[in-house]
Amino acid sequence: MNTHLLAMQLMAAQGCLGAFDTVYHHELTEALPQRATARRELAIHAVRATIYGALFIGLSAWVWQGAWTWVLLALFGIEIVLTLWDFVVEDQTRLLPASERVTHTVLAINGGAFICLLLLGAPAALAEPPGFQYAPQGWLSVFLALCGVGVFASGMRDAFAARALPPAAMEPVHFDGGPQTVLVTGATGFIGRSLVPALLASGHRVIVLSREPRKAAWEYGGAVRAVASMCDLAPAESVDVIINLAGARILGWRWSERRKAVLRGSRAGLTKDVVDWIAKAGRKPRLMINASAIGYYGIQPQGSEQVLNEASPPQAIFMSQLCQEWEAAASRAREYGVPVALARFGVVFGHGGALPGMLLPFRLGFGGRMGTGRQRNSWIHLYDLLAAMAHVWRLGAQADGAWNFTAPQHPTQLEFAKSAAAALRRPSLMPAPAWPVQLLLGEQSALLLEGAAIAPARLLASGFTFRFPTVEKALSDLV
Repeated sequence: MNTHLLAMQLMAAQGCLGAFDTVYHHELTEALPQRATARRELAIHAVRATIYGALFIGLSAWVWQGAWTWVLLALFGIEIVLTLWDFVVEDQTRLLPASERVTHTVLAINGGAFICLLLLGAPAALAEPPGFQYAPQGWLSVFLALCGVGVFASGMRDAFAARALPPAAMEPVHFDGGPQTVLVTGATGFIGRSLVPALLASGHRVIVLSREPRKAAWEYGGAVRAVASMCDLAPAESVDVIINLAGARILGWRWSERRKAVLRGSRAGLTKDVVDWIAKAGRKPRLMINASAIGYYGIQPQGSEQVLNEASPPQAIFMSQLCQEWEAAASRAREYGVPVALARFGVVFGHGGALPGMLLPFRLGFGGRMGTGRQRNSWIHLYDLLAAMAHVWRLGAQADGAWNFTAPQHPTQLEFAKSAAAALRRPSLMPAPAWPVQLLLGEQSALLLEGAAIAPARLLASGFTFRFPTVEKALSDLV
């Protein structure tokens, strides 16, 4: 086998491994674009992706000769320096899962083999006149070129995420009262990463329930106690407040029966474990705040002017049944004298979660309404969500029952698209048809193509004031 062909095959393997690492680790399991602490890592990834994109496309069907060989070697030298820097930054900011460390090791070995082949062929390439020799390898060349395009797209994604501004300066959310012990589930998720620091800054002791306790403890610099299961908490343990945020990501994989079981287990199943611990606890918590979702109310006919509140009934569809099961599992804590605040979240807008993905088409200039655009969006700014939690926290036993954590304004999807385009100073001219989303996501497509107008009736009635009551104010703060 000639050296050039072997080198191209190693590059193709590098592309496959890199794609797996980016999608599975950086996007799904680690969610780097949602982490403020990963800003420098994302910036490094963006630069590396630009270099890799040029190398994949440039080497897909050409041999670099003469002085261009030095350029090629220099690009790989820069890439090696960036990779080493990336390793240092990763170790400073997060605890990598074993699968990511293994993937990085294989990538390094494969990349090292490619560079060795490049060095072996460098003397002959340098002896040739400067230029590029066209040497296509059929579908292998096409695949490498596609890898280059994909890497460029990933680099743009990371660059946009790295450039995301931090939230506007404002007083932090404070959870009142003397020092209390708070058990938080889902603490390493999008909301948890803002909630736990607010609790710690308010002087409270935080216990984190996580499948990866070592990683969770690392996340908060050892300032929290991390446990792997409720069995690790003795019944004699004193816990004042439980904030239950845990739940597998609902938007993503199609809702097969297996996926539905995972979603149920991560919500109702884990909540059952928490309530079982409450049943045995010698001293009961004073309050349990249980996350739920406005999916409880199902969907409304598009164009409907009806506004729902906490007294509105659920529907017989999966997203509603999932919330009902989740809330029923949490409500069992009332049997042991613990008030349960059922916090039904709208789509949470912040530097992470769903919003960056919603804004990405607009940033690229391809934004527009989704489907008919008449479906209602019920949402809440992350700051207001934390402030609403602190409001419920202060109410104590009076907080028992359902609460809609949504902003007072619930625009149509078309109105959101116009606001997003205006905030980003981009056009809103390219509507996304419904059928590809329905084909890709099936039943889950209702999360994007349908909606409901959900009012925060109880929050407003109890005197809560929203800092970001309109989508225009929220986007102005976050964009």
